[in-house]
Amino acid sequence: MTSAPADRPPTPPTWPGLLMTLLAARDLTTDETRWAMGQVMAGEASPIQLAGFLVALRAKGETVPEIGGLVDEMLAHAHRITVPGPTLDIVGTGGDLHRTVNISTMAAFVAAGAGARVVKHGGRAVSSASGNVDVLEALGGRVDLPPARVAEIAEEVGITFCPAPVFHPAMRHAGPVRKGLAVPTAFNVLGPLTNPAQPAASAIGVPDERLAALIAGVLAARGRDALVFRGHEGLDELAATGPARLWWVRDGRVTEHELDPVRDLGLDAVTVADLRGGDAGSNADVARQVLAGSAPAAVRQTVLLNAAAGLAVQASAVQGSADASDDASLVDRLGAGLAAATAAIDDGRADAVLQRWVAATQA
Repeated sequence: MTSAPADRPPTPPTWPGLLMTLLAARDLTTDETRWAMGQVMAGEASPIQLAGFLVALRAKGETVPEIGGLVDEMLAHAHRITVPGPTLDIVGTGGDLHRTVNISTMAAFVAAGAGARVVKHGGRAVSSASGNVDVLEALGGRVDLPPARVAEIAEEVGITFCPAPVFHPAMRHAGPVRKGLAVPTAFNVLGPLTNPAQPAASAIGVPDERLAALIAGVLAARGRDALVFRGHEGLDELAATGPARLWWVRDGRVTEHELDPVRDLGLDAVTVADLRGGDAGSNADVARQVLAGSAPAAVRQTVLLNAAAGLAVQASAVQGSADASDDASLVDRLGAGLAAATAAIDDGRADAVLQRWVAATQA
């Protein structure tokens, strides 16, 4: 059990002070976690200090204000971009260990084909056999473009990608510690929260219910629209493998829902094995098949469902007053998103977006 931050003298934070607070199971303030992240970004935190901080914070249990401070400081050191219009990110945190194909990457192209303006933030492999950046390279695109060009491509094509190493270069200081710890920490939730375009809408898959609720709380505090979900069997995407938990974020509020894709949307049941991926080249081949309309049914359906999640929350951001406070209205919105996503594949728009994106990155 944790306690709220105690009234502490306004003295500059120190690593011993922060660690003692966490070991006493007391919460840190936003300013304190922002200071800690600033030390990391500047390369001034030793590996021991950073590892101790991350483990102690995880053992206590992260809070919305604590994560908010980390996000604020990480964005302060990022290469930010501005993309006009209500933008959308479809992303998974990774860490579900199921090594599926790149569902969110394919769903992003489908959502763009359906008319959404997508700015996707991602990196290399975590839980899949290949990550977002890996499969984009295998599809023939360039991912090392300068931020200004990345923003231009969003307007030209309707989709663009922000690789974390390019947009958050200061995070290189944390890489060895994260790899060495090899356990989930606060840094696992930062990716979906630190998209350099700060899109108006996000569909975020998280394999852990506690972290999913935490991410939803952070997004609500920041006034963002989002659909956060934890798939059946701990998937970080929606799939008709069984019931999923969802958190709809709107107007600073979070409502919880349960979705059974088979019962509620009439989808065919699939297994995790149906979604298993391979290396970057293999997953890129699957992506081409999905966008061209010739993929295996289980993968196609799962991509459509995740694109529908993105389109549902993006529609909410556009309409302003949209509500999905009950299960029925959320199912209706997902159903509309499924229809739009299906049409985008069937009429060739999703595949055309892929071709235009590859050409734009190589121009």
